[in-house]
Amino acid sequence: MRDVIPDVPAPHRRAFLKYTGALGAAAAVSASLSACSSGPESTNDTGSGGGRDRTLTAVIGYGNDGSWDPTQTASAFCMAANHHIYEGLLDTDPISRKPYAALATEVPKDPGSTTWRFTLRAGATFHDGKPVTADDVVFVFERILDPDTQTLAKGFFASWLKEVRKIDARNVELVLKFPFPDGLSRLTLAKIMPKHVFSRPGAWDDAIKGKAIGSGPYRQTAHHPKSNTTFEAFDGYNGPRKPAFRKMNWLTIVDAAPRVAKISGSSAGAQIADNIPYANIGQLESGGMTVAGGAGMNNLFLMFNTRHKPFDDVRVRQALHYAIDTEKMVEVALKGHGRPSSSFLDEANPSYRRAKTVYDHEPDKAKALLKEAGVKGLSIDILAVNVSWIVDCLPTIKASWDAIGVQTTLSPQETTAVFTKLDQKQDYQVVVAASNPNQFGLDADLIMHYNYGPGNLWMQYTRWAADPVARQLFKDMDRATREPDPARKKAIVQDYVDVVAEQAVLYPVVHNELMTAWDPARLSGIRAQPYPGINLLQARWA
Repeated sequence: MRDVIPDVPAPHRRAFLKYTGALGAAAAVSASLSACSSGPESTNDTGSGGGRDRTLTAVIGYGNDGSWDPTQTASAFCMAANHHIYEGLLDTDPISRKPYAALATEVPKDPGSTTWRFTLRAGATFHDGKPVTADDVVFVFERILDPDTQTLAKGFFASWLKEVRKIDARNVELVLKFPFPDGLSRLTLAKIMPKHVFSRPGAWDDAIKGKAIGSGPYRQTAHHPKSNTTFEAFDGYNGPRKPAFRKMNWLTIVDAAPRVAKISGSSAGAQIADNIPYANIGQLESGGMTVAGGAGMNNLFLMFNTRHKPFDDVRVRQALHYAIDTEKMVEVALKGHGRPSSSFLDEANPSYRRAKTVYDHEPDKAKALLKEAGVKGLSIDILAVNVSWIVDCLPTIKASWDAIGVQTTLSPQETTAVFTKLDQKQDYQVVVAASNPNQFGLDADLIMHYNYGPGNLWMQYTRWAADPVARQLFKDMDRATREPDPARKKAIVQDYVDVVAEQAVLYPVVHNELMTAWDPARLSGIRAQPYPGINLLQARWA
């Protein structure tokens, strides 16, 4: 995605998808780093011993074999891990996303200024013992802003950040193109990496494979793609989030049954797990686990190929949305842990307003729209990702479309297969998949540009960017980005979200909760996130 928020180049598409939780087990990444030499037997360290130096074991329901490069990763596992390994100048609370001083000594007092000056924390060092300097900060931002280097992070910064200047060894200045207060929260997405390590030839490839050296409270001690990653408290850390666990072992278990089994019963091998299936909540709670959900932008969406007739007709797209019995989907597939979408944004988003077009279950209206569009005898093969909760929702879509006379076939496939077809520009009709841009932040500007923009990946898939309505939409989005008045900005966003709702090119059907489970007898300070992964920077042994 290359307008304001992530235009993801095709080479980085797999990393982009891993963040959503849609991409489960992908092809193995070569384990050529020295950190990988100890072998996967370290997965046996389950923290069952006594004392506060025992290992905390976590289960992550997503793969750890995505890119670990903080400037381009979208992997749920890797992004969560990087928040423990690296620091930004500012980082954000994992729930409120309020920025706090991390490597910098304070948050700028004037978020509306076009220059932000930061002083680095005295005594901050990387995990290899070398000091963190302004050169490291400039090094990372130059990579992000380099027009010849394609990274996911560029989309978060390039529209509003002009340059980053070194003042002296401990001071830097960020120069903005225009006032952009939301940028403070985005600084957590620019993790500061050691120039003396990652400026070497081949180092960025090593970062992709799993090499991670930061200044955060935990250092990576071993990385085994498709198995586990281990961490140890960094004794040289002098920042605001002190490590509470001497060692951590994060297991990647993509399949639901073994993931739940790992945290179940008296002999549970882990203390916390994310991506808990709704059907297992009662079982885990009866066993003494706390299970909590986070509601946000996680959603099931429909994406139409607008170059495949009749999906170029907005009435057809609308009809298929109106036809879906979303209340039944929430009740049966999501076990009540979701709600029908009433906007592209979830209802908790600060910029939320109920859209002018809301797709309640209106099968008669759906039939009328198809008739008005001159469409009859329509057959649809749904190309869907095989994420477990998405698969649970598919029968409701099929039954709803069959009921209005649209013959529907379900084709759930491995996510790699689905998006390989899209990357190869193969023909398709409708895609059903999952998305959650809250991993990167909460502001509506970020969320909307993540999905919409003239050059972004999703718009390439929909083949819609050249449409006159799309061109005007992109202009309105850019105008909202540059609008200095918060109330006016919010109004512009809400108005263009109405356009997105009406067009229904890529649009949520339901927003759902993501569930996290943990053992309250062992852990405290846990908060369930509304996006994949976990954050243990404020957790403690109970």
